Amino acid sequence: MAFEAGLLLLITFMILLIIGVPIAIAIAVSSLSIIMLNLPLDITMFTASQKIVTSLNSFTLISIPLFIMSGIIMNNGGIAKRLIKFSMLLVGKIPGALAITNTIGNGLFGSMSSSAIAASTAIGGVLVPQQIEAGYDKGYAAAANIASAPSGMIIPPSTAFIMYSLVSGASISALFLGGYIVGAAWILIVSLICYVLAKKNKYPIVKVEQSESKIKIIMDAVPSLLLIFIVIGGILTGFFTAIEASAVCVAYSLILSMVYKSISIKDFPNLFRQTIETSGTIMLLLATSSLMSFGMALNSIPAAVSSLVLGISANAFFTLLIINVIFLLVGCFMDVGPAILIFTPIFLPIVQEIGIDPVHFGLFAIMNFSVGSITPPVGTGLYVGASVAKVKFETVIRPLIPFYIGILGLLFLITYFPDLFMWFPNLLG
Repeated sequence: MAFEAGLLLLITFMILLIIGVPIAIAIAVSSLSIIMLNLPLDITMFTASQKIVTSLNSFTLISIPLFIMSGIIMNNGGIAKRLIKFSMLLVGKIPGALAITNTIGNGLFGSMSSSAIAASTAIGGVLVPQQIEAGYDKGYAAAANIASAPSGMIIPPSTAFIMYSLVSGASISALFLGGYIVGAAWILIVSLICYVLAKKNKYPIVKVEQSESKIKIIMDAVPSLLLIFIVIGGILTGFFTAIEASAVCVAYSLILSMVYKSISIKDFPNLFRQTIETSGTIMLLLATSSLMSFGMALNSIPAAVSSLVLGISANAFFTLLIINVIFLLVGCFMDVGPAILIFTPIFLPIVQEIGIDPVHFGLFAIMNFSVGSITPPVGTGLYVGASVAKVKFETVIRPLIPFYIGILGLLFLITYFPDLFMWFPNLLG
């Protein structure tokens, strides 16, 4: 029965996606199709309505619209140009400095906006043309922008971690602390590859004239950068929880943007509208995904998948390898949010059975899905990055190969050597 239900769920879901049905509706309809295998129509509709409502009755969910609003404010608040100047100041006159600046800027801005697309366009939109003008290869410039864009989705405050925490029950604070280490490692690896490729190809070392003094550049960037330290500092000291940090982020980013005079009171309606639209989409996904989880549990699909995966190999190494391959493939076709909500309930019990900590699983699962966002054939980050550089996405694939190798190497380390990345949350209990 589990096999038939799983097949029906998959076929219904894929057909609905192919014909252009919004993903939340596709999740709901395909979920109802397998619930009705066990329950009559009237009870199915009543139970589905109840599950959708109760799934949103969570205090933790308050943080999602607040973190989203904080990111939207930052995105509209003139933060990007200050981070670009600061990043350029950090890397100085080294080979590939503009590409490394792009990488660091993507990580910093992406963490504040919780969006790889926003980082790729805001930071890459400025720096990619500069790289091309300086004599860098177009493919190299685009690849550096694309490869580093998803890193900000892992650096807190991250809505991906909040969504994973809701599904898995893992500590948001622990996920945030681990996310800082993983995100920093991602930026470091992409930056090293940028340096090596720039030196190998003998790209010119560009001297970028900064009209302001070094002190002014640092002072302009420090208030924006403080947001990251305020969040982690407040959580570590117990001054506020990870959920309360979302409200702090909104207040801080709003005050900062008004001080910069990049946002005024007349902009508030538009900010609220963007927040409501984005939050509504995520909440609908959360609600329908809870319905899918219920339908899968009712038909014993997670248990069947667990038996199948563990039946292939009970060895932890190969089990994790299989899961990583599946997640990478899923990430190629599905956005991070829906992927977390759909696949966490299926695979979390499997990894727990072989002794994997839920926080560790969350780190490499979200990284897998993030990598998928810049991987063909559907990765949206790949197409956006190519359009920023004004090149065809096919021409970007080859320059991306060294970056893919480095990022997948990092994914291997996270999967099989968790102590390298879990020491921070473990240190704090």
